[in-house]
Amino acid sequence: MLTLEQLRLIMPDLPLAKGTAFLPFLEAAMAEFAIGTPARAAAFLAQIAHESGQLRFMQEIWGPTAAQGRYEPVSTLARNLGNTAAGDGKRFKGRGPIQLTGRNNYQRFGELLGIDLIANPDRAAQPEVAFRTAALFWMKNGLNELADQATGDAFQLITRRINGGVNGLADRRRFYTTACGVLGVTPPPPGTMRSAPLAPVEANFNRGAEAMWRRPRPAAGSVDRAPRAKPGRPRVKSAASNPATGRRAPSTTAGGRKGGGRGAPAKKSTRAAGRGVKRP
Repeated sequence: MLTLEQLRLIMPDLPLAKGTAFLPFLEAAMAEFAIGTPARAAAFLAQIAHESGQLRFMQEIWGPTAAQGRYEPVSTLARNLGNTAAGDGKRFKGRGPIQLTGRNNYQRFGELLGIDLIANPDRAAQPEVAFRTAALFWMKNGLNELADQATGDAFQLITRRINGGVNGLADRRRFYTTACGVLGVTPPPPGTMRSAPLAPVEANFNRGAEAMWRRPRPAAGSVDRAPRAKPGRPRVKSAASNPATGRRAPSTTAGGRKGGGRGAPAKKSTRAAGRGVKRP
């Protein structure tokens, strides 16, 4: 069982009040989706710590920015996210510790969890739902079995499945090293495997946020208004305005994103998942 003390050792910037309020829902989601062993918990907590700025930010800040304009019809990204009606970009913005994004994903995750997230998308940012969407994504992508290996290579592959690349890997690794120490995870001897063969990954089970950091090639006749010189996550204006890490977000490249996950600090800012982002 994860304790509040352990959680705050892994995420030292998590306020006590939030940690206390979140812990029961976090534990319940981890139990529901078999993230119960120390090795699985360490990898899961490390990844969501990076993606959500240590659980401080559970939804994306809304500008709208130029990049967020891509969420709205008609664009390639909006079409991929299932955003078909005006206002869908903001309505189905990134929420939760892995930033569930887009109408299609809200509908898919909601149906699997037995929750109507289309009628009430704000529920995706509430802890009783947010941790379940993150844990569902984790399980469906075979990340429990990768986490069982407790190796650096396996953790990097987990990052790729969440992020679509390895952006923020150093930060994720720092959380992972701490979490392994706190939870008593030790790596297996070199050349050995800790787990059974990897579970099959459900095709196209993403969180939507990953798509934000990779610009797909527009289909013939489609409209995509985002500036091609700045794909992915936009720069933020100040360290305090970064919604995921509290630090200035580096520029991105077309292959992925750098920096943390996404969320919603009080100060208005741009942002760069989700997941996949979505920081992250």
